[in-house]
Amino acid sequence: MKRTTTAALLAAALASTLVTGCGGNAAAGDDKHVTVTVGYQSKTINTVTAGTLLRSLGYFERELAAQGKRDGVSYKVQWQDYATGAPITAQMTAGKIDIGSMGDFPLLINAARGKQLNRPTRLVSVTGYNLRGALNTVVTAPDSKLASLGDLRGKNVSTSIGSAADGTLVRALQRAGLDPDKDIRKLNQQPSVGASALQAGSTDALSQFVAWPGLLTFQGKAKALYDGAELNLPTFHGVTVREDFAEQRPKVLDAFLAAQIEATRYLNEHPVQAAEKVAEATDLPPEVVYLYNGSGGIATFDPSVKPQLVSALKKDVSAKLVGDVDVDAFVDDGPIKRVYGKEYAERLAATPEPSRSEVWLKGEDSTRPFDSPAALLKFVAGHKSDVRAAYVPDATTGTRWYADKAVWVQDGKELRPFVTVSAARAYTQTHPGARTASYATALEQAS
Repeated sequence: MKRTTTAALLAAALASTLVTGCGGNAAAGDDKHVTVTVGYQSKTINTVTAGTLLRSLGYFERELAAQGKRDGVSYKVQWQDYATGAPITAQMTAGKIDIGSMGDFPLLINAARGKQLNRPTRLVSVTGYNLRGALNTVVTAPDSKLASLGDLRGKNVSTSIGSAADGTLVRALQRAGLDPDKDIRKLNQQPSVGASALQAGSTDALSQFVAWPGLLTFQGKAKALYDGAELNLPTFHGVTVREDFAEQRPKVLDAFLAAQIEATRYLNEHPVQAAEKVAEATDLPPEVVYLYNGSGGIATFDPSVKPQLVSALKKDVSAKLVGDVDVDAFVDDGPIKRVYGKEYAERLAATPEPSRSEVWLKGEDSTRPFDSPAALLKFVAGHKSDVRAAYVPDATTGTRWYADKAVWVQDGKELRPFVTVSAARAYTQTHPGARTASYATALEQAS
């Protein structure tokens, strides 16, 4: 079988964003009637504050209506939904999308293509992030015998080339001593196609971004093989805007960022309700959305452009995961700083809340926090028929996962949850007497 290198595949992904022609104006319409086109990924729920949730709340339209009254312009918002960031970049470089949201790896491709086609773009805000990298996960079939990344040698692995999940896969394989170009057979597939391939058995593993790993695991169609947080490298999604649009319509960009800030506040203040809104708009189970976007979820939502995230982009460039990108020229936090005002410094200094054990009971519009996984288990054992979802943080990485899908380890009187078998195994190997236990056993021990 002919092998295709990661570099060649990435080059193909970059080439796929090429659109002939110079594109349109900064925004469609005339001086009095302007249509602003926003590209987003509805099911990539780490972008909801600039996409799905923002659209559902109507905050951008509200901000533009207020702006229109001030400047005598009638504004209309056109939302375009995509599965990944690559087509958003293609439409932006063609002048057909003004503002878009995508993951860190695609953002770098966005920057590269904008520069190559003389249609530069800027990263102006962040949607959600995880400082350890937990937003991307490698999963296998529920009955798979694969137990670690090393077991992927010679196997088929599905991912979306050029996506944030692809970047995690490449780095993780390299760290595990595998050559991403030679030691696996990488299948370049859309997330939904890769999910179907995993179920059909035509791929051995799937590396994807939110919410696919959590969705498949929740549905009993997959189990986690590798937690991206093991890389301990930040991953995030952000908002990119065409430079010409930002310069010609700065008030519109300000309106978008003001709306994103309000959507972020709504999500952080009403996490369950926000999860339900996103679930309704995407057909994703609310329990899956809350895994990532809930209070203390895998994703932390904050529009500020934190130095740690900019540094992560530079590491991706220096690791030659993408072409040569001038990150400092691409990143522009001036607009979000302008909209936030004095509060921006506070947002930059803010740190994410650690994930905690939580139970979501049927019929309740808020979750119940617990001080420890053991305390959660004790509660669940006494309320089994009432539990809608239970979440626990991985004992090593802190990544939140479903309590009934976690790998449990009993160490004396302590019960510790892990996202993956390999993480649990690493713990038991360094803690004599510790052993894995089923979820049923963990519940029995806790009660």
